[in-house]
Amino acid sequence: MKMGPKQVVGVVVLGFSAACSAEGGDSKGGADPGAAGGSAIGVGGSATGGGGTAISGGTGTGATAAGGIGATGGATTGGITATGSTTSGRTTSGGTGAAPAGGTGATGGTATGGGSATGGGTSGGTITGGTGPTTGGVTGGASTGATGGVTDGGTPGTGGLGVVGDLSVPVSPYLVVDQFGYLPDGEKVAVIRDPEIGYDANESFTPGSSYALVDAATGIGIYGATPVAWGDGATDPSSGDRTWWFTFSAVTTPGEYFVLDLERNVRSHAFTISEQVYRDVLEQAVRMLYYQRAGQAKDAAHAGEGWTDAASFVGPGQDHQCRLFSDMNNAGTERDVWGGWYDAGDLNKYTSWTAGYVQSLLRAYAETPTIWTDDYDIPESGNGIPDVLDEAIWGLDFLKRLQQEDGSLLSIVGEPGASPPSSATDPCRYGPATTSASLASAAAFATAARVLRLPGITDLDAGAADALQRAERAWTWAVANPAVTFRNNEGDAAGVGAGQQETDDYGRLVHKLDAAGQLFSVTGRDEYRAFFDANYSQLNLIAAGNAVEPWHILGQDAALDYASAAGATPATVTAIHDAYLTGIRGGSNLGALPQDPYRAYLPAYVWGSNAIKAHMGNNFSNVVSYGLDPASNDEMRHAAADYVHYLHGVNPFSLVYLTNMYDHDAENCVNEIFHTWFANDSPLWDRVGVSTYGPPPGFLSGGPNAYYECGDTSAAACDPALVSPPLGQPPQKSYKDFNAVWPEGSWSISEPSDGYQVSYIRLLSKFVR
Repeated sequence: MKMGPKQVVGVVVLGFSAACSAEGGDSKGGADPGAAGGSAIGVGGSATGGGGTAISGGTGTGATAAGGIGATGGATTGGITATGSTTSGRTTSGGTGAAPAGGTGATGGTATGGGSATGGGTSGGTITGGTGPTTGGVTGGASTGATGGVTDGGTPGTGGLGVVGDLSVPVSPYLVVDQFGYLPDGEKVAVIRDPEIGYDANESFTPGSSYALVDAATGIGIYGATPVAWGDGATDPSSGDRTWWFTFSAVTTPGEYFVLDLERNVRSHAFTISEQVYRDVLEQAVRMLYYQRAGQAKDAAHAGEGWTDAASFVGPGQDHQCRLFSDMNNAGTERDVWGGWYDAGDLNKYTSWTAGYVQSLLRAYAETPTIWTDDYDIPESGNGIPDVLDEAIWGLDFLKRLQQEDGSLLSIVGEPGASPPSSATDPCRYGPATTSASLASAAAFATAARVLRLPGITDLDAGAADALQRAERAWTWAVANPAVTFRNNEGDAAGVGAGQQETDDYGRLVHKLDAAGQLFSVTGRDEYRAFFDANYSQLNLIAAGNAVEPWHILGQDAALDYASAAGATPATVTAIHDAYLTGIRGGSNLGALPQDPYRAYLPAYVWGSNAIKAHMGNNFSNVVSYGLDPASNDEMRHAAADYVHYLHGVNPFSLVYLTNMYDHDAENCVNEIFHTWFANDSPLWDRVGVSTYGPPPGFLSGGPNAYYECGDTSAAACDPALVSPPLGQPPQKSYKDFNAVWPEGSWSISEPSDGYQVSYIRLLSKFVR
């Protein structure tokens, strides 16, 4: 039997499956958090944590480059002396590289221009910053770097550069910035790149010695400095680039700006500095889930003229009359499984993963409740409930329809595919109830019971009470039925869904711990606390030795949620907090950041790497959200922000990894994605600028995948020249803005996923004001 595209991918990348698996994740690839915050990378078999191993086989610490570039020390941006005080940038502890060489420190700046003072001793050697122009009467200061890090040269005064350029200056692909912009109090670093390895190795760019931040409205250069080399001019193996940093964190005045190379007369994309810079971006990201809604018409008033569609899967034999996959001729198996979201580029609906999406949206609300509004232009907008909660409730309502009288939940709804989705006419099929689906949903229901009470909106109280009752019924059934499984896409179930939703023993344990912790938080009952206390040490966070990893998001979040519950056992709380803080400060997280010149380190670029980036950012944000160490808040917040900047353009492609954001202040963004609706060669939706519309705004694509292969390497049609990149590139360049089906197989590169999306939404929301 001929295998479908995603099944073949499962075979192709089998060799990397165990290394990149995650808790209860999505075997379609990537880090689809689903109910578990992570996933394998498309293996045809188990897509779960398989014992919780991550990159380094068992320890779950990720593949850090021992002794690699920038493993020791962090990049310290200092010496901003225009006002007589020094502004310190992010400092990090050493990674896995060589021990720091001592030194005599760096030349400090002065507030008056003239001579300079000698700074204190620093790790990373002695780096004397260059002296910048003295415009404005201030001599540039200096700061220190570290092995593999960046040393910041002199910073000139912040006034008096005059008119130096305007928006007519050509944009260079070698000057990369967050194309949306930066918060006034955030770190602001433009990366300048010179390709050395990869598809663009024949290109070259050496920055001039003088860079300016330019007010786009006036053309006046308001800040200048000399860009400084990352890693003493070394080539970064993850990107194949030599890089420099131009830091302009001292600029906090709101406005529109660009970075200008004064000697080369090229500039970056324009961007904004503003407290509100990400508000519209967050709205578009949340709206992605509206486009993914199954069974709801997309009208022009909410979807826009380009993406209207009638309700999908409402015909005969479809969602309102869906039957068990193994008994399709028996009307007695009919169930109403209407609603939910298309899971990814495929249109299927997976229960455990849907539960995870609901949970992530609820967590995002609970962590930053004041930033959410009721005006995202979805059908529920204006009803007095923040739209992110309306979207979570959409998912909850679907889960309710899947819950059976005994409390269990059906595992999957396999849907037909068509473009647009409403044109699909084949029947749907559902899979039987499983332990993992029931536990994941119990956790989502219990989280809803807690979070829906937070806004103080009376209309949500009944939903919260109902969710708690459903959570306890699902828990009771799962406890009585601890190992009921269903592997779709195998044997008689082949073709029920595109991905493998089933997990393993460890995945079920993580779901159960999550459900127990959430239920304890709401009810305070000893049954749930006792189970969590007795079993939390099996979580990868604890068992692998303070392992805070992007592959194990669900277990980490479950532990932190339990530890924040009133009445949680103090010893358990201490153990969780200590493990998390030790892990996040370690060589695979904070200590590894200097290894990436694009400032968003990953241990590996696998299927769904953009979701892994968001997971990494969320891991840092958790220190702030859960109040683990207030003294570290600024450092953790800056670290998390760099993962946002990466997704917004600070990467080797100078690419915003969101679709079609041209009307939302991006200038170079994803134009096509692997998606059933926005199909390859569709005259309406395939590619922005070629098709009439392209895909809608705000879909996060999968991201670079260093393990990409053509779908069938033996096929003559799979011409490597057509897929290089992503084939045969440094990890960060293993991406292509394309939407090919067979045999090129773009799904492991450009497919979106609700799991990727909710992780990004959760991260971005931390920077919305």
